[in-house]
Amino acid sequence: MLGLLRRYLIAGLLVWVPLGVTALVVKGLVDLMDRTLLLLPPQWRPEALLGFSVPGLGLVLALVVLVATGALAANFLGRRLVAAGEAVLRRVPVVRSVYGAVKQVAETLFSSRGDSFRKVLLVEYPRKGCWTLAFLTGAAAPEIERRAGEPMVSVFVPTTPNPTSGFFLMLPRREVVELDMSVDEGLRLLLSMGVVAPGAGAQLAPRPRLR
Repeated sequence: MLGLLRRYLIAGLLVWVPLGVTALVVKGLVDLMDRTLLLLPPQWRPEALLGFSVPGLGLVLALVVLVATGALAANFLGRRLVAAGEAVLRRVPVVRSVYGAVKQVAETLFSSRGDSFRKVLLVEYPRKGCWTLAFLTGAAAPEIERRAGEPMVSVFVPTTPNPTSGFFLMLPRREVVELDMSVDEGLRLLLSMGVVAPGAGAQLAPRPRLR
């Protein structure tokens, strides 16, 4: 009897725990997007126009703003406006460094070209004989390779179970092992702390080291 209850309890947990965590994550994202409504004048907010709040309306507003901005920036006039704005930002000492770095990272991440965050690596960290997953972010700067005396790569080692934080490392290319698993499989492995292994199509056996 106790064994049957235990089996039912585990089966119930397997149904509700993933649903609950997913609901909490989605709710957090929707609540975060709803805060964008605070940018609107008070008389234009849903509470003033409709008399009640509409959950998720901030997400719709954010998508509309993004699409409208993209449409504007894609035409000739929009490109001229963006270029003029960037020219002003480049003249502000601190702002130009932050804006330039963030824009370069964004262009790299959202570009369909390049290898940034498209390869899962196996690296020895934090000590020899201790392996962890990392993501390739690019080749190291020429000066770093010249001073190191060998080809280097830049990698991001995420923390678990929160992969949004982590460590930036520059390692010799010969010490980095590229894996066959996809980025999604690597993230699932990190988020589950090794519980959810890659599918049968992905192999944990490393391929030759990066050339």
